Amino acid sequence: MDFGLVLQTDPPASKVISLMKRAERNGFTYGWTFDSAVLWQEPFVIYSQILANTSKLKVGPMVTNPGTRTWEVTASTFATLNDMFGNRTVCGIGRGDSAMRVAGRTPNTLARISEAMKVIRALGSGQEADLGGTVIRFPWIKEGAELPVWMAAYGPKALKMTGEEADGFILQLSDLYLTEYMVKAVKDAAVAAGRDPSEVKICVAAPAYVTADDSPEALAHAREQCRWFGGMVGNHVADLVSKYGSGGGLVPQELTDYIKAREGYDYSHHGRADNPDTAFVPDEIVDRFCVIGPVEKHIEKLNALRELGVDQFAVYDMHDAQEATIDAYGAEIIPAVNS
Repeated sequence: MDFGLVLQTDPPASKVISLMKRAERNGFTYGWTFDSAVLWQEPFVIYSQILANTSKLKVGPMVTNPGTRTWEVTASTFATLNDMFGNRTVCGIGRGDSAMRVAGRTPNTLARISEAMKVIRALGSGQEADLGGTVIRFPWIKEGAELPVWMAAYGPKALKMTGEEADGFILQLSDLYLTEYMVKAVKDAAVAAGRDPSEVKICVAAPAYVTADDSPEALAHAREQCRWFGGMVGNHVADLVSKYGSGGGLVPQELTDYIKAREGYDYSHHGRADNPDTAFVPDEIVDRFCVIGPVEKHIEKLNALRELGVDQFAVYDMHDAQEATIDAYGAEIIPAVNS
């Protein structure tokens, strides 16, 4: 199993770079960041420095979207980084929850994501792409360039499209039941589209918090540090309920029940441990969606995820134990999972 580190690009950027270097030293192979231009600093500028200060780490956004950047610029940025550092980027893409809404826009449609994925992948790989009637190709790309595009998804149509078109699937929760359900939906869609399902990489991303023991006090603190994640996922679930309803079977009830007490969301606290809009998230959801507890609990859950076909676990490291989590994974968890 590969391991990734997910960070927000809060200033100073030097801290983001330092944590990514620490992650690589500890056996992580992917470095991901949020991409929301109003809320955080520009990630692609920081990627250049991460790549320059690491040797093998692959980097990318979790996730960018096709609305805040023109597609040829997105592709050119990835292709330039790959030309400089050797095919070490991944384009994670999605609807643009915070990036679009904070700027007063509506998240992108699946049709727009589909079109953008094709254009960005083709251009980033040195092929031609049609930009609404104008066919272009980057003349400076060298032979052998490649740009995988991984799609974030929850809903039935998005899962189907991921299996049909994406190089990877990003699932932002680590609940075993929902992971099995959604991985199956993606793989089944790939098979129905005539693809080899093993070609679609599966990445589960969730907060991880390593405690010294399983005492009530230690677990309570870990839950409070990770409760924000249930609120963030709740934004996407609320969109699904608005589109599909909550009782029709198109969205698992296990995913929709907990947002009934949700009252709103303030993006100024997006992805942060002090988010006041996540009191509605019960402890059970924190335990299911995140990976918390002593080392052995992490190893147990990660092995279970791997059995479900997960190729990468990406650690959301937004809490008060960033360095300690990276080091614990490097010293004990990654070696045990990959022994």
